[in-house]
Amino acid sequence: MKKNFKRRDFLKKGTVAGTATLAVATLGFPNIAKAATTLKVQAAWGGGIFLENAQAYVKRVNEMSGGSLKIDLLSVNSVVKTSQMQDAVHRGVLDGCHYVPAYWYSKAVSASLFGTGPCWGWSAQELLGWIHYGGGRELYKELMSNLGLNLVGFFNSPMPAQPMGWFKEQIKDASQMKGLKYRTVGLAADVLGVMGMSVVQLPGGEIQPAMKSGLIDAAEFNNPTSDSDFGMQDVSKHYHLASFHQSQEAFEIAFNKKTFNGLAPELQKILEYASEAENSNFYWHNTLRYADDLAKLKNKLGVNIYRTPDSIMAAQLDAWDVIVDKFNKADPFFKKVVISQKAYAKKVMAYLLLNSPDYGMAYKHYFGEPAKAI
Repeated sequence: MKKNFKRRDFLKKGTVAGTATLAVATLGFPNIAKAATTLKVQAAWGGGIFLENAQAYVKRVNEMSGGSLKIDLLSVNSVVKTSQMQDAVHRGVLDGCHYVPAYWYSKAVSASLFGTGPCWGWSAQELLGWIHYGGGRELYKELMSNLGLNLVGFFNSPMPAQPMGWFKEQIKDASQMKGLKYRTVGLAADVLGVMGMSVVQLPGGEIQPAMKSGLIDAAEFNNPTSDSDFGMQDVSKHYHLASFHQSQEAFEIAFNKKTFNGLAPELQKILEYASEAENSNFYWHNTLRYADDLAKLKNKLGVNIYRTPDSIMAAQLDAWDVIVDKFNKADPFFKKVVISQKAYAKKVMAYLLLNSPDYGMAYKHYFGEPAKAI
C-alpha cells in the first residue's frame, strides 16, 4: 500500500534537517569578525572651525567604511608639533595629518603653489580643478618623489580669499605697510617682504598674543570665524578684507604611503572620495559661518570692516611677479608647476570670466552696497 505523503510532514522534517545542517555548518565554520583598521591622524588645529572641518572628513570616512576603517583624529601638538607632522607621517609615527601645504613650505618653496600660490585670476575652486584634472596631482606626486617623502596626499576644501588682516589703523595706501612687522606664512611672506613689510611666520595660536605684546604690528590668519576665535578683535579694531597675498588655499590630508598602500583598495578609495566630498561640505558650511561672524565682529564687537583698496592689491600682484620670476630662475620644478597652473587658469578662467554675469551688480540691485548690508 502506497504511503500517504503529507506536505505538512515534509515541511516539518525539511525544516528540522535544514536547521541541523545550518548548525553543523556554523560549528564547522565560525564567523570571525575582522578587526577595524585604525589610523592615527593629527590635525594642525586645536579647536575652532578648521578642527570641525577635519572632524567632518573623519566622520565621513568612518561612516562610509561601515566600521572597517576608523580614523582617530588627534588635535594640534598631540604627538608632535605642527612643523614636525609631515616628517612624523613620513616615518610612520603618525598615519596621517590634516594641514595646509604652506606649513611645509620651508622644505620646498614649490609646496606653497599647491595651496597659497599666485593668483592667476582663479579661485580655490579652480586650484582644486587643476589638482584633480589639470596635472596638479601628478606634479604633487613628483614633488613627493623629489623630496623622498613616503606620503600620499589629497586636497580638499576650497577656501575663500583670505583677508589682508588686522592692523592698528585703516590701511589706505601701500606705503603705510612698509616697515610693519606682519604675520603670514608660505610664499605670501616673500611677497609682502617685497612690499617692504617685516614678515614673521607664526602658528595660528601665537598670532593674537604676539600682536598684543607688540612682537608684531599686524597679522592675518584666514577668515572671520577663526580670527574671532583667536580673539583678534581684542587687539585690533581694523579688519581688511580682500587680498592677493593668499587669494586661494585648500587643506591637504597626507597619509603614510606604506600604510596607505597596505589598505584594501576600497578603503583607499574611501579616503580619497571622502576628501573630494568635503569640497562641497566645506564651502556650504564655512561660508555661512564666515558671514555670520563677520556681522558679529562689526555689529557686536566694534570692529571696523574695510575692503582693501585696489591700489594695494595691484601692488601685491606686482610683488608676486617679482617672487615668481625669482623662483622660476632658481628652481626648475617651481617653474614647471607655474607653467602648468598658468595654462590651466588661462583656459578655464577665460570661459568663466566671459560667461559669469556680474554677481555684484545683482547683489547691489537687491541689497545695496555689501559693506552696508553686513
